Amino acid sequence: MGTVLERNAVRVTGVPGGRPIVFAHGFGCDQGMWRFVAPDFEVDHRVVLFDQVGSGNSDLSAYDPEKYGSLSGYASDLVEICRELELSDVVFVGHSVSAMIGVLAVQQAPELFGVLVMVGPSPRYVNDGDYTGGFSRTDIAGLLDSLESNHLGWSAQMAPVIMGNPDRPELGEELTNSFCRTDPGIASQFARVTFLSDNRKDLSAVTIPTLVLQCSDDVIAPEVVGRYVHEAIPGSVFTKLAATGHCPNLSAPEETTAAIRAFLSP
Repeated sequence: MGTVLERNAVRVTGVPGGRPIVFAHGFGCDQGMWRFVAPDFEVDHRVVLFDQVGSGNSDLSAYDPEKYGSLSGYASDLVEICRELELSDVVFVGHSVSAMIGVLAVQQAPELFGVLVMVGPSPRYVNDGDYTGGFSRTDIAGLLDSLESNHLGWSAQMAPVIMGNPDRPELGEELTNSFCRTDPGIASQFARVTFLSDNRKDLSAVTIPTLVLQCSDDVIAPEVVGRYVHEAIPGSVFTKLAATGHCPNLSAPEETTAAIRAFLSP
């Protein structure tokens, strides 16, 4: 299989000669977040799922605090996976922080990627001047401090808020469990890298067809942020989902799948 594929617990399904579609999960999650979406694409795509290093079934011994001290370290992993599998014209679907990891991977290896689908993206979570990211510096500092001091308590409190859909508590419970399974030290650093990142200047460099999928009532990536991403990426398409919360791949997989399909159809 090769060490790159083992490192990221890469799983390949679908049609061997089909157009590759790579799904990437957000903070505190793993490839299981795509289990209701990815199978729909197996009929005509080569489907690739993986875990970011430090998440899911990835090789924890491969975690290097320096490499993963910025999102570009995760982007280089994505590029390595695509090269190891000899993929080209990739449809990359990134949820949350992985949307920005996708932007950076496209910069690193533009020849590999054909389409970018960003689900609940945010190029910067912290408000800055006239830019609204949804959080003040104090908010983010408090969030990171509480995550570092009480990983399990933070997970139990934050996961249901991130998920939204309070009428479906089982969804918040699943995200809570996913957060709790993550190594606390790695989760803490990944959160710091995620919530303090600023990729606004990288957006204008994206030249491949791009879909921005925005949920309603998303506390992590509010609509003003999704629209900012859309306006910053030349020629991108903005689709607002009826789905609420930050994880439509779990809460509204049919709508998420339909939106991606509609974008990929000629």
